[in-house]
Amino acid sequence: MTDTHASPAARTDPDRRPQADVSGPTRGGSALSVQNLWKIFGPTADKIIGTPDADLSRAELKEKTGCVVGVKDVSFEVAPGEVFVVMGLSGSGKSTLVRCLTRLIEPTAGQVRLADHDVTAASASELRELRRTDVSMVFQHFGLLPHRQVIDNVAYGLEIRGIAKKERRAKAAEVVELVGLSGYETSYPDQLSGGMQQRVGLARALAGDPGMLLFDEPFSALDPLIRRDMQNEVIRLQDELQKTCVFITHDLSEALKLGDRILIMRDGEIVQIGTPDEVVGAPADDYVREFTSDVPKAHVLTLTWVMRDPTPEDSLEGPVMPQTTIVQEAAQAALSSDHPLRVVDDRDNLIGIVDDAAILRVVVAEDSGYTARRTAAVDAGTPGAPS
Repeated sequence: MTDTHASPAARTDPDRRPQADVSGPTRGGSALSVQNLWKIFGPTADKIIGTPDADLSRAELKEKTGCVVGVKDVSFEVAPGEVFVVMGLSGSGKSTLVRCLTRLIEPTAGQVRLADHDVTAASASELRELRRTDVSMVFQHFGLLPHRQVIDNVAYGLEIRGIAKKERRAKAAEVVELVGLSGYETSYPDQLSGGMQQRVGLARALAGDPGMLLFDEPFSALDPLIRRDMQNEVIRLQDELQKTCVFITHDLSEALKLGDRILIMRDGEIVQIGTPDEVVGAPADDYVREFTSDVPKAHVLTLTWVMRDPTPEDSLEGPVMPQTTIVQEAAQAALSSDHPLRVVDDRDNLIGIVDDAAILRVVVAEDSGYTARRTAAVDAGTPGAPS
């Protein structure tokens, strides 16, 4: 996760939290750029944008015109190799948005660019080629061909491209091994568990080596334990392959676990874009605040959020930790040391100090065990006990 670039005063004052950085990617330009995207369903959809009706709420517009806004003036960018999560409740517009990115649903207005391709201006043949070679999609419903073995389901996209059977099977075998399905190449879909079927769907998406993967709530139908395994699988594959991903979910825990940045939608509009710690630490409004109210903040917020400016009086003997360290991960170091934590940036420059009290403010409400351990340390006079 990236830091919030907030001033120390903003970090230490609970009423002046850092604000989310929505400026977009900084890692080598944009793999995906979405500008002023609209999707309105209804007979007069193309006549609404640019009129006062466009400013109506979703309910007001439907009552007045019979049209429904699916996506309303949405703009964002995704960096190469970024996992960009779009989340919201049912009906928020997230699935409509992801389908507009490759024109599975035709946008009403706006522009979508995938790397150098203007998707919204592409001809039918250009669009087919882009879907075949540049983007792959993983759906909630696996869509496997029941009469084909795993190896041929994985190779199906390569077959559509006209790649010879021997070559496409060789490539499919590599990807089958990559997703942990070795030994199941000749199995049929109905012989596999739901999690294994989703691995086949993931392998099929990866087989064509696309630049971008689009996930439309792929794990929402899976049991919780299998869902967690698949989330871990995505993290593992991302560490290895560094694909650009747009991931759609209604599950905040999933969004926080997978996302480099998160876009939260409501009624087709963007409510907030930010890193996981920004969304939890600086919710844009009551809607996001309610969404994140049950999140253990110590497991999401970084030391950037609790540090203060260093002073000449501060000891130079405390443990050193990167500013991106999660508060919960720093708690043990704080407990074990009789000096404050020293926080450094990615160039090892000292940028802040984290006192034990700052850790306590975040952890105490969520981990009574930390308080007990600290109390025991004080009573025993062990290192970590405040003077």
